[in-house]
Amino acid sequence: MGKPTGFMEFERVEEAYEPVEARLKHYKEFVITLSDDEAKTQGARCMDCGIPFCNNGCPVNNIIPDWNDLVYKGNWKQALDVLHSTNNFPDFTGRICPAPCEAACTLGINAAPVGIKSIEHAIIDKGWDMGWVVPQPASVKTGKKVAIVGSGPAGLAAAQQLARVGHDVTVFEKSSRLGGLLGFGIPDFKLNKTVIDRRVSQMQAEGVNFRTKVIIGDKHVPAGINNDATTVIPAEQLKKDFDAVILAAGSEVPRDLPVPGRQLKGIYAALEFLIPQNKEVQQGLTNPINVEGKHVVVIGGGDTGSDCVGTSYRQGAASVTQFELMPAPPEQEDKPLVWPYWPLKMRTSSSHKEGETKREFAVATKEFIDDGEGNVKALRAVRVEWKDGKMIEVAGSEFEIPCDAAFLAMGFTNPVGSLLDAFGVERDARNNAKATTDGEGCYHTNVNGVFAAGDVRRGQSLVVWAIREGRQAAREVDAFLMGDSILPR
Repeated sequence: MGKPTGFMEFERVEEAYEPVEARLKHYKEFVITLSDDEAKTQGARCMDCGIPFCNNGCPVNNIIPDWNDLVYKGNWKQALDVLHSTNNFPDFTGRICPAPCEAACTLGINAAPVGIKSIEHAIIDKGWDMGWVVPQPASVKTGKKVAIVGSGPAGLAAAQQLARVGHDVTVFEKSSRLGGLLGFGIPDFKLNKTVIDRRVSQMQAEGVNFRTKVIIGDKHVPAGINNDATTVIPAEQLKKDFDAVILAAGSEVPRDLPVPGRQLKGIYAALEFLIPQNKEVQQGLTNPINVEGKHVVVIGGGDTGSDCVGTSYRQGAASVTQFELMPAPPEQEDKPLVWPYWPLKMRTSSSHKEGETKREFAVATKEFIDDGEGNVKALRAVRVEWKDGKMIEVAGSEFEIPCDAAFLAMGFTNPVGSLLDAFGVERDARNNAKATTDGEGCYHTNVNGVFAAGDVRRGQSLVVWAIREGRQAAREVDAFLMGDSILPR
């Protein structure tokens, strides 16, 4: 414990942001990492609560009180070692994780929780700046070969773990760059892609082989899913060439909105907007969707919707409205009722504050309206209320708003089915790859030697859950190949 009275003496300090008028002019990261002194003060607020609920609140079970204490004492290198012992990529989670650990912080019961995520961010950034993050190649090779389908956080975590115990690992990615939705999907202003690239370089030095623009099984994917593949490899060939396969391809099929007018021009799945914008920023390609001077409606209130909001403002949208089907959550959660679990409360992202975002709750879209030339010009909606778990339209509450561009950001339903079919993998009730996470044979699908981890198995989720599953699946694959494993679970 750093300072026994620290939680009583120091207030929470948030990471600062570049001013809105400045950051709207670019797509670079705009969060300002804590200074050493600010991070030390935040570490001092950790109260040695006896039972660190933050550890369990974190899906990768980060040893949070330990590195809080080490930062307070100025032992940054040791703090980095502790952080890396449970999390392969704190540079990802320190930027884009919603921080369920902070919701579980004991101090948060009656005060502002410790700024755990901001300390994590500070530790890993200092680690890179000081040259402490280096390759850790295996000293002995096993001769076993593992294929990983998908280069998102689950696939990358599994690849790094397996390479470090001596397996020959090849990661296959159908996009032109690595990272899954981290690379193409999440805007550059939330996650600079050099953060991914430096991890890829580290992993290449550890022996991981990466192959982009390669799709496994069927070259055809549903609309709204990025596919830059120029090479197709049959699933049977992958099973023949490798001793084990991990499916970590994510949950990519977007949820659609089948209402009248859906076919009109100007209505897109969210990633049809966000991925080309990534490519414009990173590769100089022009995003075919431009909302400058347009009235934008974002349907869906989650992170992907927020990303559409921030990108729309950077393109110069005339107005941005965001719809959410559920009622507006309370401004402040009932902490005695929900702590240490993730609370339902109003969350306003940095993107919402970059313009006069109009947020509408308990609203259902009824129809997209044609301008007479096949383009959307307006949207008709209705207010709803929820009774006994059922949605009921409020009589007489229909309204219409201008809409030149609509982005459907209502989440993702399941992984691409053709990939699972190509391997003969059974699906669960939600059409995800069927595999357990505990007990003998966990993460192993019904197909011998084929494992599944991350969103392809659990459905759409958080980057930190993907890292957890990738790490755990790596241990199971190692045990499958070698009879036992020294990898942590």
